[in-house]
Amino acid sequence: MTADLRVGFGVDVHAFEVGDHVMLGGVRIAHDRGIKAHSDGDVLLHALCDALLGATGLGDIGQHFPDSDPRWRGADSADLLRSVCEQVAARGFKVINVDMTLLAEAPKLAPHRARIVTRVAELLGIEADRVNVKATTTEKLGFLGRAEGLAAQATVLLHRA
Repeated sequence: MTADLRVGFGVDVHAFEVGDHVMLGGVRIAHDRGIKAHSDGDVLLHALCDALLGATGLGDIGQHFPDSDPRWRGADSADLLRSVCEQVAARGFKVINVDMTLLAEAPKLAPHRARIVTRVAELLGIEADRVNVKATTTEKLGFLGRAEGLAAQATVLLHRA
């Protein structure tokens, strides 16, 4: 009998606005700008939510937490991820591993990587060595290269328990 494996992929993008921090992977990071978003704008966790929802055939983050719903104004993306994880578990799936990429000129990810990995692993209920977080720039190209915002991609592998 073969294992029931599922792959999911998610992407999220947010523009910068006036502010003093960004949330990345559930970690507050001091920055000279904030994120324009209905929730806290955590692009890593939003991409991860979409990857999990996609792998289980549950749609996307906008269907579950629409920005037209005032309940989600300023929402902590960790709470959104917890809700998604409950839905994934209810379908009988567990996370095998997660791979996420931040696309941004700034803030630099390296000083915060270990905290982000630990936090994401904690939120998912998996070992930290099953979470990978990396970053890249766009070599000054496009809106990301002009430092107008952040983007993230996430891939997950799930198995039916």
